[in-house]
Amino acid sequence: MSEPFDSGLLDVGDGNRIYYEQVGNPEAIPVLYVHGGPGSGCSLNARGIYDPERFRTILFDQRNCGRSLPHAGDPSVDLSANTTQHLIADMELLREHLGVDKWLLNGGSWGSTLILAYAERHPERVTRVVISGVTALSPAAVSWWYEGTGRFFPAEYERFRDYIPAAERGTGILDLINAYGRLMTHPDAQVRARTAQEWLTWEDAIISLEPNGTRDNYRNRPDDAAAAFVRICAHYFGNGAFLEDGELIRAAGKLEGIPALLLHGRHDLGGPVKTAWDLARAWPGAELVIIEDSGHTGSPAFVAEARSGIDRLTAGL
Repeated sequence: MSEPFDSGLLDVGDGNRIYYEQVGNPEAIPVLYVHGGPGSGCSLNARGIYDPERFRTILFDQRNCGRSLPHAGDPSVDLSANTTQHLIADMELLREHLGVDKWLLNGGSWGSTLILAYAERHPERVTRVVISGVTALSPAAVSWWYEGTGRFFPAEYERFRDYIPAAERGTGILDLINAYGRLMTHPDAQVRARTAQEWLTWEDAIISLEPNGTRDNYRNRPDDAAAAFVRICAHYFGNGAFLEDGELIRAAGKLEGIPALLLHGRHDLGGPVKTAWDLARAWPGAELVIIEDSGHTGSPAFVAEARSGIDRLTAGL
């Protein structure tokens, strides 16, 4: 795996500094890797996705997570200046700071939503797009992920719901999510830790039927990282990802002329394949590959399709 040839903290305003690093060949094709979550931070494994001789891979931790500062693991950190629109602006500031004219965008899950939102705002800055696990988050998609999937896991969903006292749940799933967000700023550290574990237990249930799914996929992370992940997820999803229902699919026509590879697992319960299908139909020039043995967490076949697809998509660059 390549080590960074450059890294730093970029001041993006509102008291925030985002961590970034670059690996590979500084004179080669620029790629921006957009991590998921929101709030996961960048995995070191992302350094090895692209050939270090052919590509200049740029990784960054989105606001308040990973190595970016301030960190949402601190319950006193204000998240009001952390929205989809802020992250789009951060990506542009990073591009300008690094002297990149255009770049290939790669990511999945929440990263897919942010890629689409950025590319639809700045299509002239995007050469190619690779998405692994298509999402186009909105209030309706959040409702499916955090409530609709309870049809498959009724006991686990009731545990997730009933952790919040009935008087504090409100009337819909966004209210429930916001109640989790409030508890993640509770003054008692034990309450915050228990709240994070209840949230992550539900996330693990959703992926547990997948070939690569486990009951501790989300829970198996350090306490500080878990707290940041849950706080930021609750912040975004309680606000419908700061997007309107259907917004990203409706605007996909703006991406005409940008070649794209959309990879999606057939067994992705939280992110149904219908979203990937709708996006491919709305995006002229997008290729959709459905991996039959995979879910949200991937599979060996998914990795193989991604590698061959990236080679195919970037052959002309």
